[in-house]
Amino acid sequence: MSATVPARRPMADIQSALYQRLTAEDADLGAAVYDYVPEPEAAAWPYVTIGEAIETPANAHDFIGRDTTVTLHVWSKYRGFAEANAVANRVTALLDHRPADLDIGPGQYTTSLRFEFGQTLRDENPEVRHAVIRFRIRTAQT
Repeated sequence: MSATVPARRPMADIQSALYQRLTAEDADLGAAVYDYVPEPEAAAWPYVTIGEAIETPANAHDFIGRDTTVTLHVWSKYRGFAEANAVANRVTALLDHRPADLDIGPGQYTTSLRFEFGQTLRDENPEVRHAVIRFRIRTAQT
């Protein structure tokens, strides 16, 4: 590939692919998935939101690549963290080490998809539990 070919930024394609994978018929996530929750009070609980992303170059001599780190948030009103953790575990099972399952469209492909970390948090609303999980997705242009 020529160095003068502009690199394609896969961030929006990754977000769409994550949504498609987590809402697929076989996902059995047990939670709704949102990019934007217009009214959290009216949302189906538990739910997952596709959150923040960071994209950095991951080029090599023979390809143009990107590392995209995506944070997913699990929200639950279950007393304790059991429900949030169960959903976060299912998300991790659907994504970790499964790059072939993440179709990011023509002109690029996923070379790796790795779980980076998970954390549970108490929300300022004492009825809400929050689990944060982050994944690193490496892509390359074809």
